[in-house]
Amino acid sequence: MTFYVENEVDAEFDFDIEELCKLVGDEVMRSEGCKEDLEVSLIITDDEGIRQMNSEFRQIDKPTDVLSFPNVSYETPGDFTVMEGAQRVDLLDPDTDKIMFGDIVINENRVRSQALEYGHSEKREFAFLLAHSLLHLCGYDHMEPEEAKVMEDKQEGILNTLGITRD
Repeated sequence: MTFYVENEVDAEFDFDIEELCKLVGDEVMRSEGCKEDLEVSLIITDDEGIRQMNSEFRQIDKPTDVLSFPNVSYETPGDFTVMEGAQRVDLLDPDTDKIMFGDIVINENRVRSQALEYGHSEKREFAFLLAHSLLHLCGYDHMEPEEAKVMEDKQEGILNTLGITRD
């Protein structure tokens, strides 16, 4: 999995952003059984940047912690066979021959504030938001309690496998 990171706000953390993205991204795809060569665009922004995107794309005029914009349309979450059909042509990056999986936007301010609020590291919070977003790109959602439970279990399993815990 390849991440194209645009750090709009020059956020600095005590971990390597691209290394963490690769680690979490590879584990999400491994756990989901996706063997496709994927690329994801990641923007790191602030409250105002994500508020503008949230307003434009979701008609919610307030900041949030993370936004996900999947490129793949699923009938069933995690069923990657949809990338084998006609949709594949539209998903392929002609320059890299990789699947353009989607876009993720992470709010630096929320990474920091939620890490404090939940009593864990900024690395853990960033990894959590990234795993959460990648699961959205895999077709999962959390609008219904049953869906939320599936996503929560998957997120925790991924982070526990990587040893990125709430310490």
